Amino acid sequence: MILTPTRELAAQVEESVRVYGKYAKLSSMVMFGGVGIGAQTAQLKRGVDILVATPGRLLDHQGQGNLDLSRVEILVLDEADRMLDMGFIRDIKRILALLPKKRQNLLFSATFSDEIRDLADNLLNAPALIEVARRNSTVEIITQTVHPVDRDRKRELLSHLIKTQNWFQVLVFTRTKHGANKLAEQLNHDGITALAIHGNKSQGARTRALAEFKDASLQVLVATDIAARGIDIDQLPHVVNYDLPNVPHDYVHRIGRTGRAGATGEAISLVCVDEHEFLRDIESSSSATLPRTVIAGFEPDPRARAQPILQRQGRGQPRGQRATGARRGTSRAGTHGMLKVVRMPAREPSRVAAPQRRGHHAQHPPAAPAAPGTRSHGPAAGATPRNRGSSTASADAAVSSRGSSTLPCPSCPV
Repeated sequence: MILTPTRELAAQVEESVRVYGKYAKLSSMVMFGGVGIGAQTAQLKRGVDILVATPGRLLDHQGQGNLDLSRVEILVLDEADRMLDMGFIRDIKRILALLPKKRQNLLFSATFSDEIRDLADNLLNAPALIEVARRNSTVEIITQTVHPVDRDRKRELLSHLIKTQNWFQVLVFTRTKHGANKLAEQLNHDGITALAIHGNKSQGARTRALAEFKDASLQVLVATDIAARGIDIDQLPHVVNYDLPNVPHDYVHRIGRTGRAGATGEAISLVCVDEHEFLRDIESSSSATLPRTVIAGFEPDPRARAQPILQRQGRGQPRGQRATGARRGTSRAGTHGMLKVVRMPAREPSRVAAPQRRGHHAQHPPAAPAAPGTRSHGPAAGATPRNRGSSTASADAAVSSRGSSTLPCPSCPV
């Protein structure tokens, strides 16, 4: 069983399973939310050897009696640092309780913070650690450049760079879903074909946008960090940080969409005065100074003063991020529609019972009363006992982070 944090990554992993296992007599399937559950239930009835899933939909099926996990032999957590952060850990512990104690665990991630490493050690039985790159590193063949610019001229500069440098297949990251929608609309107004992808989009819209971008029929894909984890786009030449991430290791994941499989790539960051602290954190984490290049005609105003960044928290915001300066360990769940100030500083087939549908959210009682208009999903009362098995923790590179906080219910669509 392979667990991933996003639907797109789950679909990509299961596709790879089918390609690599073309001549193996093993069945596989993918399950995630945002689509009907009936077709997935029918496929489970036929039994499956390799299951790729997101945690929320997996627990939906388990709650309805659609699958039996008692004979799972191998558990894989892809993007393990995100799967073990405070946005997912409650569901992961519930899933572990459903698995046999004797099994193999494998954890994979390009970044692995000290906090996540400690948590993994507590969940696993004497895990072996395999690292293939130095800590906090980015891919050396990616050319990284910072373009200083005033906050209200970012979109103008981005359009200028795309047009004058004839960029195609440009993946642009924004901080918020609203920002992604607005930027995509503005780019289309500038004559640049663009679509946005984020947690508020339907699964069909997300799938179509990603497919069009992969086949190069779409020039620009504007995304939140939903697209930063593991998504493989062949020969992607350009990644742009329209907004810098406030967690340094998210920068590593974002720019890692380019420069894959030995290909070269370019990562551009448009940085205004409000984001200088974020930039310093990224450089400190990677032990490298990113080169600055001011574009003629877009020189930043030296008199500009930094302002707090207003970050809209809502359903589908990338899990595992926390506002700079937020107290570690506090919950950020249930901030729907609120503004938050980021202050600068198994061979056996699964047995299926006839389902009686019931919502997964009924299994998620809030940990504490929430403020009006909000939702909160805290740790469950009575923690599930940890399961231990022979385990391997694997990371492409380990990168320190500031830690993470709970975001909206991990069973909700990402």
